[in-house]
Amino acid sequence: MKILIVSILFIVFFFLAVIHVYWGLGGKLGVNAAIPTNKNKEKLMSPGLFECFIVASVLFGFGIFILIKTQIILFHLPGWLANYGLAVIATLFLARSIGEFKYVGFFKKVNTTKFAEMDTKYYSPLCLLISASAIILELIA
Repeated sequence: MKILIVSILFIVFFFLAVIHVYWGLGGKLGVNAAIPTNKNKEKLMSPGLFECFIVASVLFGFGIFILIKTQIILFHLPGWLANYGLAVIATLFLARSIGEFKYVGFFKKVNTTKFAEMDTKYYSPLCLLISASAIILELIA
């Protein structure tokens, strides 16, 4: 079971990192559904190359961390990171799934945009699944 969870998490983190690199390099596929918009369909942010690469690096780092934490990759982590890394990942993705109560997450108020539709169907459930998986790994790793 552990290897299945680790594999799925790594693939998800790697895939999300690659998508963010693609967007950072100017890719347009899916970008309109990936950025929150207000009721007037105005984008609430305009991430550029730097922001996309930072997000991609963090997501890829999460994937590598999962492999190290479960000893698929042998590397010595600092004690604080080994002790709290999965809890941080679980907390971040749980917070993302809950959202900020207006545009993002399960409890968003603006839910008639393309982003809101995709967020309800895919993004927030995926974040909740990542959080739950990190918690399970913490318990069994």
